Amino acid sequence: MNENKYEINIDPDWIKKYAGKIIGGFLLVVAIFTSTKTVGPEEEGVVVLLGQYNRTVQPGLNFILPFGIESMYKIPVQRQLKQEFGFRTVKADQRTEYEKGTFGDESMMLTGDLNLTDVEWVVQYRIVDSYNYLFRVRNAEKTLRDMSEAAMRKIVGDRTVNEVLTVGRQEVATSVEVLLQEMCDEYQNGIRIDQVVLQDVNPPEPVKPSFNAVNEAQQERETLTNQAEAEYNRVIPRAKGEAEETIQLAEAYALNRVNRAKGEADRFNSLFDAYIKSPEVTKQRIYLETMEKVLPKIGNKIIVDDKGNNILPLLNLDKAKKINP
Repeated sequence: MNENKYEINIDPDWIKKYAGKIIGGFLLVVAIFTSTKTVGPEEEGVVVLLGQYNRTVQPGLNFILPFGIESMYKIPVQRQLKQEFGFRTVKADQRTEYEKGTFGDESMMLTGDLNLTDVEWVVQYRIVDSYNYLFRVRNAEKTLRDMSEAAMRKIVGDRTVNEVLTVGRQEVATSVEVLLQEMCDEYQNGIRIDQVVLQDVNPPEPVKPSFNAVNEAQQERETLTNQAEAEYNRVIPRAKGEAEETIQLAEAYALNRVNRAKGEADRFNSLFDAYIKSPEVTKQRIYLETMEKVLPKIGNKIIVDDKGNNILPLLNLDKAKKINP
């Protein structure tokens, strides 16, 4: 039986001749690959030389020392980042999907009146200082998460459950944002808080039906209170207006009576002065003026002479009255 044997003979001279070139080419490729870095438009690169900060480079193509002598961290300084508490975004599309899962430990909180509430919120932030973000605080993302949870628990713990669930939600979010920014400034972690948004605030599931019943009763109370205030605002101003009108009419009547009384008093005084000066003339004038006022009002007038037998009508006063009413 014949066996074919193949032998590969490598010329030692060839190895000596090309080994250096192969190794050199390999090292050149590795050097190019490890020294060329591309920084995105929303990023900046932090270059570390042998574990120590060296410089910060801007977006674009940049070069560093190869073979791990220098390394680069790409920090998204122009991008808004966020952290979610109590839920996680599974799919962010036209229809966003959320997952609560087992995140109740970070969202279940104790309020100031010793009630439990489930608070879900989002912290939106930006990295404004790459150096501080990398070197001032170890694991800045985890630290920010712990600070956010601590700030939310503190603010919620200072308020009642009704405030957190209803009217005080915006105040809670604003207070957490201010407190969290103060903590970031104190730690110098290079982070600026843009906004804190309360995604959802609910009572715990076991007590949710009871809380909804209480909430409905409070809303009904508010509705009845508003209706009563509306009725009050409708009736009371009207009554006040009528009372003011009555008072003004009474004041006008009193002023009119006083002025008339003063006028009559002045007229009597002037008439009395005239009477003192000319009694007979004044008496005759008063008599004639009085008869002028009285006679048109007494109807038919008949004058009877006690010594005579004939009856004489007194002029034709009725006709004059009709002509000159």
